[in-house]
Amino acid sequence: MLKPASQTPLSALFIGELFEEAGLPAGALNIVTGQGRTVGDKLVKDARIRKITFTGSPEVGTAIRNQAGLKHVTLELGSNAALIVDRGVDAEHIAARCVHGAFSYQGQLCISIQRIYAHEEVFDDLVRALLASTNRLRLGDPLDPETDVSAMISPKESARAQQWIREAVQAGTELACGGMMEGTVLQPTVLLNAAPSLRVSCQEVFAPVVIVNKIRSIEEAIAAVNDSRYGLQAGIYTSDLSTAFKAIRELEVGGVIVNDIPTFRVDHMPYGGVKESGMGREGVRYAIEEMTELKLVVLNQA
Repeated sequence: MLKPASQTPLSALFIGELFEEAGLPAGALNIVTGQGRTVGDKLVKDARIRKITFTGSPEVGTAIRNQAGLKHVTLELGSNAALIVDRGVDAEHIAARCVHGAFSYQGQLCISIQRIYAHEEVFDDLVRALLASTNRLRLGDPLDPETDVSAMISPKESARAQQWIREAVQAGTELACGGMMEGTVLQPTVLLNAAPSLRVSCQEVFAPVVIVNKIRSIEEAIAAVNDSRYGLQAGIYTSDLSTAFKAIRELEVGGVIVNDIPTFRVDHMPYGGVKESGMGREGVRYAIEEMTELKLVVLNQA
């Protein structure tokens, strides 16, 4: 059974049509639309449903976990994915990847880059290249193949993101670019040296907004990444193998992407996080294992 988010039901209904065309027997996949408070609660509590997998906010995920009782639950929840950029890295080379990770799908991905911690030796070069790449993005109609960034899921979410940006600027954060609306589209926004207590830093912005903070050491960067209620994925660009392994050991996340952005994901990866980013793992093999009840059989032939 599949219950899509109430704001985005059409893609789930289209998936149902594709399965039907492929010959899936009637009733094997049921798609139920509606508000989570009504439909979702009934599905979670229904005794016929033995396994729940949910993607959404930590608050809703916690409520589902509390209602599920002894049912198996997989939760893919919030994130404010971070990227560390070490000294000695070619900032020009990685800037385009950073822009892709921060602004694809209007930043509305769980593993969109929200925080970048760049070593002081490469900070200026990275910011310069990042702004140049950001300013080349085309805003407009999502149906136009030339469009890079379009409107967010709703005007309410755009207004919320703008409020968080204003809050950061009022607190002394530098607005390097963006922050304004062009029609219904929030401009891709780059903020510099935002305090960790600001909502653009410590909560999930889920919008085309990225902060870039200057750090003096890898230790400082790792501590900054870990200073979060979330722990889904993080990335690190470094030319030092020992630094890469240090990040792998010490970053409190479900996945560490070395020399690429934390937005990297393929379907067969064991995808999931720690802390308030959830529990369990997605990805084809891992999702099947999460949805399988292990049975031990001992056969004594004596």
